[in-house]
Amino acid sequence: MQNKKCDTLEAALERLTDDAIILVGGFGIAGVPEILIEGVCDRGLRGLTIVANNSGTHETGIARLLAEGCVGKIICSFPWAVESFVFKEMYEAGKVDLEVVPQGTLAERLRTAGAGLGGFLTPTAVGTELGAGKPVHEIDGKEYVLERPLRGDFALIKAREVDGRGNLTYRMAARNFNPVMAMAADYTIVEAATEVPVGALDPETIVTPGVFVDCYYVAGPYTPGKEGGPYS
Repeated sequence: MQNKKCDTLEAALERLTDDAIILVGGFGIAGVPEILIEGVCDRGLRGLTIVANNSGTHETGIARLLAEGCVGKIICSFPWAVESFVFKEMYEAGKVDLEVVPQGTLAERLRTAGAGLGGFLTPTAVGTELGAGKPVHEIDGKEYVLERPLRGDFALIKAREVDGRGNLTYRMAARNFNPVMAMAADYTIVEAATEVPVGALDPETIVTPGVFVDCYYVAGPYTPGKEGGPYS
């Protein structure tokens, strides 16, 4: 059995490079691989393209990547929110580029990448700025935009449990984008709250099979400073 466990955060992230496309799981504060993100900041990587649901919350997660100067571009669904002030300041100063993708389209672009498909047709964005320049097909009298797969060089994933084969479970809504991103990257790195023995996970509870996981780091539950409680 391949050993996918990394004993240190540095070892888990050693393959990451400048200018990489990195898929980052999470929705708001739930399911964000905060400890992996801290490790990326410590490495001082530059020019990263970050694919995520939003552009950061307060000064944690992707917001910290931005503040540390690691990010050149963000591809996300929700760039503007009260808590995304770090992104707003940097975007208005011309320090980071932005590509907005509707949330359902973002999820499906990731899914098609993981499934090895060539893209999909959607009525979303037809006739709007978001659909400008993209191929449009008419089916039964209705127009559809062709959206292409969105694949990452790396994915940073937050899981609740991991076993020695890399099989993953998630905590309720912290699941969000994590499973589909794990499938859509060339190399998937997992931050897990807990490690369990092989065979301890009921196969019915495994969401992400270990075949999609390249390495994992057991970080324990993360306790954000502002919220004051652990979540995974």
